[in-house]
Amino acid sequence: MRLLTILLFIVLSIAALLLPWLIKEPDVKVPDQSVTAHLPAIPEVEVKRDLPDFMSMTDVTEKKEEFFRFLLPLVEAENIRILHDRAYLKAIYERYKNGELTAADKKQMEEWINYYRLEDDIAIDDNLFGLLKRRIDIIPEMMVLVQAANESGWGTSRFSRKGLNLFGQWCYSKGCGLVPTGRVEGGRHEVAQFDSVNASVKSYMRNINTHGAYLDLRLLREQKRLNNADILARDLITGLSSYSERGEDYIEELRAMIRINRPIVERVSEELNPPPQPE
Repeated sequence: MRLLTILLFIVLSIAALLLPWLIKEPDVKVPDQSVTAHLPAIPEVEVKRDLPDFMSMTDVTEKKEEFFRFLLPLVEAENIRILHDRAYLKAIYERYKNGELTAADKKQMEEWINYYRLEDDIAIDDNLFGLLKRRIDIIPEMMVLVQAANESGWGTSRFSRKGLNLFGQWCYSKGCGLVPTGRVEGGRHEVAQFDSVNASVKSYMRNINTHGAYLDLRLLREQKRLNNADILARDLITGLSSYSERGEDYIEELRAMIRINRPIVERVSEELNPPPQPE
């Protein structure tokens, strides 16, 4: 009996020594920061819960400059965040092709599937990576800025002032936003309210990157990527015909706004992002 106890003690001692080597570490990895080393860091931007008083600005150029100065950093930050996700997607795809997907990779894929409004039960395969690659991409800042200016009346509309909704986005559950004055009897839509301008920008860009109405825009952008061409506002706005009931007239108006306001946006962008000074 004593010998059996001694043998059991020896076996347990050996097992305790070997246990750390026998247990496999969980297949979870911290995202490799090197995949985004070529990108600017995602900037921390102030959460904007109020708009400047654009209505009191009587000088048109001053109002435009202030509007772009206010909004541009939020748009730039969201585009940089998207580029980081796009770089991570590429890295995950390489691991998928090599049969090396980690638990962290799969969790990230699930988050993207949800955020970019794909089917919950969609399989992780080449088709899914193709769909995500088409959706996880930037929207030209000039396009975002002129649409915001157009839809919000340069930040003076009721929906922008009371709901921080600069893009005229709709919602369909009762109480989700502000009821449009001219809504037809029996209509259900409201104009969405946001708790910050940042959330309004993020929601708009997600809408463009997910809604079926803008598939042509995403396909055009995808083709630009394949051709190693620049992603420009003047090209992608052709995919916005469903954004407004005015269709092609709306697109022509946006084209004119881009042409007229580009010098102002470039001037504001240089002010906000001055080139590094030589040492």
